[in-house]
Amino acid sequence: MYTNKLIDAYKERMNYVQYKQIAHDLGVSPQMITEVRKGRTYLNENQILMLADVVGEDKEKALVGLALDKAKSDEAQTLWNSIAKKYNGHGLTSISMACGAIALYLEPLQQCVLSILC
Repeated sequence: MYTNKLIDAYKERMNYVQYKQIAHDLGVSPQMITEVRKGRTYLNENQILMLADVVGEDKEKALVGLALDKAKSDEAQTLWNSIAKKYNGHGLTSISMACGAIALYLEPLQQCVLSILC
């Protein structure tokens, strides 16, 4: 589910250890986060947009992902999947790649700073 990936990205971005910390940020109970993660209920649009904003996710993609999670019929799921494919290469994948690139860039810089300090 898209929402679970977004929640996990938010948790990582905020350096949270527990999902109840996310629940607090969203103004919901920890039980609701559990229900969302199990696919029994869904976050609302404002909550999804808040998570997307913090992790740097495209807000349109976030809303499409929410709609895909909520889709009940096979036809609706197929259509939302088709729309989601238009965002292929964007979003959480590009966030991960960007973080990796930054980490690679900072490694030599850290070595340089350490050599100067020592």
